[in-house]
Formats: sequence, structure tokens, C-alpha cells
Amino acid sequence: MPQLVAYVDGSSHGNPGPSGIGVVVEKPEGGRIRICKWIGWQDNNVAEYVALLEALQCALALRARSLRVYSDSEVVVRQMRGEYVCRSAKLYSLNWICRKLARSMEFAITRIPREHNAEANHLANRAARSSRVPQ
Repeated sequence: MPQLVAYVDGSSHGNPGPSGIGVVVEKPEGGRIRICKWIGWQDNNVAEYVALLEALQCALALRARSLRVYSDSEVVVRQMRGEYVCRSAKLYSLNWICRKLARSMEFAITRIPREHNAEANHLANRAARSSRVPQ
């Protein structure tokens, strides 16, 4: 499979709080894969990284040679590009895993305004609301 395009978003209602991810992967031949997943109680930056990780895993499962990711998270985009340093141990681990997976394909990540990421945002918020059981 050639190039995939993914829109990713993570949502945390409480920071930390109930969290979910939304991922929309556009296939080159048309069609979309939509992922809406509850990820437990996390902070927002962790949720954003988990969404990126899900997109990378999806691209690898589809044997994509190239993945272009769009995210509204300035932290994730700038850390993945090496423009920001990861000071949090949890984010460092997620960043390391995402960077390792990204090296197995042609990878690019771009920050977009939230309004251009509406479908992934909707999926992430729906997933975060899907379970409100405190942990």
C-alpha cells in the first residue's frame, strides 16, 4: 500500500481524566478507517500520543510505505520533529516508541488547526465520554 494520510486526536476530560482517541486513516484508493477508542484515565498529551501510536500501528498493519499525519497537538508535533524536548518520562517513552515505528516508513507530521481535525476530534471526545468509571 502506498501513502496513507491520518488525522489523529486525543481527548482527556479532566486532565487527567477519562480519555479517548480518534484516528481517521484515509486510504489512497478511497475509503477511510475510523478508530474511536477509550484509553482509560490519562492526561491530554498522553492521549494525543496514543492516537499517533494507533495511526502508526494501523499504517504498519496495512503495510504502508508512507504515512502523513495531521494533528492539532503542538506538543506532539514539535516533539516528534525534535523541536521540543520531552521532559516527562511518560511522554518520552511514547515519543520513543512512535519515532521507532515511524522510521520503518516515510513519515511526516504536520500541525493543523483543531477545526481542520473535526472528525478525529469528534471520535476522541466520543471515546472519552464512553466510560466515566473512576480508577
